[in-house]
Amino acid sequence: MSIKPVAAHDPPYYTVVFTSVRTERPEGYGETAERMKKLVEEVPGFLGYETARTPGGLGITVGYFRDEEAIATWQRNPEHQAAQKRGRAEWYESYSVHVGKVERSYCFERD
Repeated sequence: MSIKPVAAHDPPYYTVVFTSVRTERPEGYGETAERMKKLVEEVPGFLGYETARTPGGLGITVGYFRDEEAIATWQRNPEHQAAQKRGRAEWYESYSVHVGKVERSYCFERD
């Protein structure tokens, strides 16, 4: 498996940055996270995502979407809403969400 960042897309498009700190025992988190990955990939206008977690426990996931309607479609997904509710109740000590419009995008890849 090759590790690569999400490729640059033609702007404008949107990012949703989800930064979190999980609880000590996030039972069921992994299975739900895998399900959310599959569901979001079905959203028309979803462009990709990147995720990372520091050894200290801070997690960052950046989702890329073609437009605000794609983000709204993801927000309205009933399984996603249920996962958010469970996250607040069980899995997260804290989190923040930032939505931004990308106006410039480029990338580099070594040959």
